[in-house]
Amino acid sequence: MVHQYSSQPRLSPSGYEEDIRAVLAPRLAYFEAVARHEHVTRAAHELGVPQSTLSRAMVRLEQDLGVALFARRGRTVSLTPAGRTFLGSAERALAEVEKAADSVRADADPTAGKVAFGFLHTMGSETVPALIRAFRADHPKVRFQLVQNYGEAMIERLRAGGLDLCLTSPVPDAPDLVAMRLDEQRLRLVVPDDHRLAGRRRIRLAEAADETFVTLEPGYGLRRITDDLCAEAGFTPRVAFEGEEAETLRGLVAAGLGVALLPPPAVARPGVVELTVTAPRAAREIGVAWLDGHPDTPPVAAFKRFLLSRRGSLLPD
Repeated sequence: MVHQYSSQPRLSPSGYEEDIRAVLAPRLAYFEAVARHEHVTRAAHELGVPQSTLSRAMVRLEQDLGVALFARRGRTVSLTPAGRTFLGSAERALAEVEKAADSVRADADPTAGKVAFGFLHTMGSETVPALIRAFRADHPKVRFQLVQNYGEAMIERLRAGGLDLCLTSPVPDAPDLVAMRLDEQRLRLVVPDDHRLAGRRRIRLAEAADETFVTLEPGYGLRRITDDLCAEAGFTPRVAFEGEEAETLRGLVAAGLGVALLPPPAVARPGVVELTVTAPRAAREIGVAWLDGHPDTPPVAAFKRFLLSRRGSLLPD
């Protein structure tokens, strides 16, 4: 039987790129099997489809492409030069699909899957390593893809699908997110050890109204909390420096550049004194957030349950 092919594909010119993917993708495995066996019946048996269905699919594929892919002798076929060119690309495409399938199956494996987890810079030195160490005591093969960033950037990445869940502060309130409060962390006013207030243990934040502050950049949750607390205390802080790391700010305080509202350090830094703020109450809530309505893989679900079980004991003493 001889098939005639036009020199132009039957696909609509206006939507060719979109249409060609929809036409070709379901047929690549069919084409690869026929090309490999050089026999329609044997390929149909391997694929578990009727021989007539496979034959029609190959004819339609050639008609859509406007190119003869096979030379036919009954149910035995051989590739034309165009067919051999097309086969190479089809094999690479199918290999990529198989690779992608293997990857997502591996990530969802209950015992050795992957968790994409984001956290604040201030939680990276002590809190998150301790959490992962405790979780992996019962899940030793689970893999982590870790992202350390400020809160707004992590929420953006969560929405884009780059994270499964994140630890952040303040706890976000958005209709597309689920967010659960896990713990609270007191903030301290950090001053140089030769500062006029260094001999104090406690302070009302209003007493620092005339001080110069070093803070995190706008967009960071801790910066927003700092601005809000200062406003509640009746002043707008004069800012000498805006940074990205809390420990950098602590070092600048030690150098005498200003004072800062910061969470407790993992390791005490010389050159500074950390004062308890009695009014207004200076604290930040730490919470975990994830996209509402998105199903969890088994390893993500297990880690989420673990984090929620740490409510009230998330942070080191």
